[in-house]
Amino acid sequence: MPFYLQVVLLFTFNFMDAVLTLFWVRNGFATEGNHLMATLLDIGDMPFLLVKLAVGAIAAVVLWKWNHLRLAKYGLLIALFIYTALMGVHFVTGLSAMGFVARETLNDLTIQVAPYLATLA
Repeated sequence: MPFYLQVVLLFTFNFMDAVLTLFWVRNGFATEGNHLMATLLDIGDMPFLLVKLAVGAIAAVVLWKWNHLRLAKYGLLIALFIYTALMGVHFVTGLSAMGFVARETLNDLTIQVAPYLATLA
């Protein structure tokens, strides 16, 4: 996949993460694990979205500007891997919200996975 499409995919994942996080948190299905982002959510939806999307946009611009560097290429692959895993978390959360996965199962999964995601995010 061309580098620019990978950057677009990364920003798309960032956008989806922001929207899905708002939906899950506001409907009581999940909590925000990142303390800074949780604080922004407490302030309101717009501050959360603006900061989340600004960080994603800055990351996309930086990766695009330095796409000739090996570090940018590896960094992008790592970020895509992490966001792919995060989309899996959102998928499982959605299954739980629709009643396909027991809440206890989701809580157990969250307890096991949260420390790893917190160190990566």
